[in-house]
Amino acid sequence: MGDEAQALILSTSPHAKSADSVGKIMGTVNITLLPAVAFSIYQFGLYVLAMYAVSISTCLAAEYLVVRWRKRPFSLKDGSALVTAILLVMVLPPRFPLYGVVLGAVVAVVIGKQIFGGIGYNIFNPALVGRAFLAAAYPVWITSWTAPRIWVDGGIMASAADAVSTATPLALMKFDGAVTAAVDLFLGRVGGSVGETSALLLILGTIYLIAKRYIKWRIPLSIFITVAVLGGIFHLINPARFPNPLFHLFAGGLMIGALYMATDMVTSPITNRGCIYFGAGIGLLVIVIRLFGGLAEGVMYAILFMNGLVPLINRATKPRIFGTGAQNE
Repeated sequence: MGDEAQALILSTSPHAKSADSVGKIMGTVNITLLPAVAFSIYQFGLYVLAMYAVSISTCLAAEYLVVRWRKRPFSLKDGSALVTAILLVMVLPPRFPLYGVVLGAVVAVVIGKQIFGGIGYNIFNPALVGRAFLAAAYPVWITSWTAPRIWVDGGIMASAADAVSTATPLALMKFDGAVTAAVDLFLGRVGGSVGETSALLLILGTIYLIAKRYIKWRIPLSIFITVAVLGGIFHLINPARFPNPLFHLFAGGLMIGALYMATDMVTSPITNRGCIYFGAGIGLLVIVIRLFGGLAEGVMYAILFMNGLVPLINRATKPRIFGTGAQNE
């Protein structure tokens, strides 16, 4: 070694560190949502902007107060409350009462997240917990839809009257047997929740998140494959009753749910095989509820149900410890 001084440094894990932080990841998620957020405001008017503002301010305030009450380090900088606030609005009807948005935001942050110990400990997706509460508390408002801006001849956008109500494509399919064109669903020319604005914009944002390795691509892919295969089978059996696979993929909240909610790092499996089982389970439940349940949509319940199974999925798909026999799996 010569005269060079050699130092042996001892430290605890982790020894391999990433340049990505929770705040950076959450900030990136928020940025990728901005095009869909802007389009939703354009489609449904400034009232939706007020919904976003109320949801964001309520989520931030609720998280701050709970964290201070629990005497924990200040956590708003991680950006997770902002993600919850945006996603909550995206799964609500465009004219949902603002006081309902406040209640949903409080439930999402306090019951859906902080009651479990905060970020990293929650079992269920917080935004969907808030939405599930609102669905039970305000069943009429949660199924009251407003027509978006409509696409008229010549490709010119014209505003629909705010007072005009409309049925969602899923409701039209389930109760009237009418199937909306896939191109209208893909581009967001339909009524529905705020986040059902444009599958195109949501897909583009997700592609960037996958490229950054911030989300597990196996989850949305397995959801889409399961929904497409099962939807296609039933369509072949009875095309007059069951819609085609493209309708299932682009209708309702499947895109926002599969791309931005089911892929939540905390509430999804940690193993590759587990992600496939998780996504397939969601896809199966979505088809069952849509085609045979009493509700027109089932994405929210499918994700929440599978969230509850994540610990079992992680345990069942745990990889074998290197050097041990098969009997220890």
